[in-house]
Amino acid sequence: MSSLSGKTRVVVAMSGGVDSSVAAALLVQQGYEVIGIMLRLWAEESDNAYGAPNANRCCAPEAVADARAIAKQLDIPFYDIHAESVFKQRVVDPWIGAYAEASTPNPCFNCNRSIRFGFLMQRALALGADYLATGHYARVQRPDNLSGGAQYKLLKGLDATKDQSYVLHVLGQRDLARAMFPCGEYAKPQVRELARRFGLPTAERAESMDLCFLTQGDYRGFLARQAPDIAQPGPILTEGGELIGRHDGLPYYTVGQRKGLNLKPHSAFTEPLYVLRLDAARNALIVGTAGQLGMREVNVRAMHYCSDVTPAEPLHCTAKVRYKAREAACVLTPLPGGRAHVTFDEPQRDATPGQGLVAYAVDEVIGGGLIVR
Repeated sequence: MSSLSGKTRVVVAMSGGVDSSVAAALLVQQGYEVIGIMLRLWAEESDNAYGAPNANRCCAPEAVADARAIAKQLDIPFYDIHAESVFKQRVVDPWIGAYAEASTPNPCFNCNRSIRFGFLMQRALALGADYLATGHYARVQRPDNLSGGAQYKLLKGLDATKDQSYVLHVLGQRDLARAMFPCGEYAKPQVRELARRFGLPTAERAESMDLCFLTQGDYRGFLARQAPDIAQPGPILTEGGELIGRHDGLPYYTVGQRKGLNLKPHSAFTEPLYVLRLDAARNALIVGTAGQLGMREVNVRAMHYCSDVTPAEPLHCTAKVRYKAREAACVLTPLPGGRAHVTFDEPQRDATPGQGLVAYAVDEVIGGGLIVR
């Protein structure tokens, strides 16, 4: 498929940042017909005197202006599309709901599944696009042909320090067939250098690491304002059931947390205590020593395989239990109903219900799901 110009048409998800700007510039340089799209995403309303809404970090006014200016510089069309309602419904509300279930969710999974490669992909196809490109640090390996069961593969980005394949594990064959990640072939310093060579004003733009819709501080304050009944104080207990403190609400804690625990002085504990798990049934925070922290066996739900095919046999692979966690050797056993059981060679301290477990075969993403225990 191609546009009337005879060129392959690519829609680029633009954010006004250096990665998406370089992605667009590279595609123009490579001869594609490029269209830039920025999505307007929901953000919490401001409490200022004018009642004006704060901007989502991904589409703040200065980011929109930068993206529009870069599109003009590259001589490509640019569209600014409102997606506040769908983003709130598909990303923010489920994120809040997960905390109500004593989980620690990652909203980037739903964003990539439902917004970038759902809502935005539909808009791209409506514009006659052949591909949707983003600034993610990942790669797609395309088969020479699709005969004989050949498949598209999602690979890690070449820069191990910036690899974002973890949050893209939700993509399947239909998504990968139309996905492009131009920055995945470069290291971050190379991308900034490319931005300088292209003369892009975003070359030195700092990166934002916070959740894009948090505009008034950390997630705790956001939850307190948006879902005031979600956090109820309760007991802090040891594994043996001894009451040693009171917590402010389970959503404000996560597995492995040490600081911020309101514990009573107790002579029996000579070691630091950490959050071992969140017990929603008792509204209790269970704490213990570092030696008690970590799990070798993890159950996973909503398991998705990038091949769209559930393996028939257990897989010897590696897996990450959080975005910044190290890969660890494990055996992944697929189970009915989109579930899986994962046994690690060594206990994983950061295994947390609600976070993603993503499995790899060297550089290839096998798939992933949500940790339940």
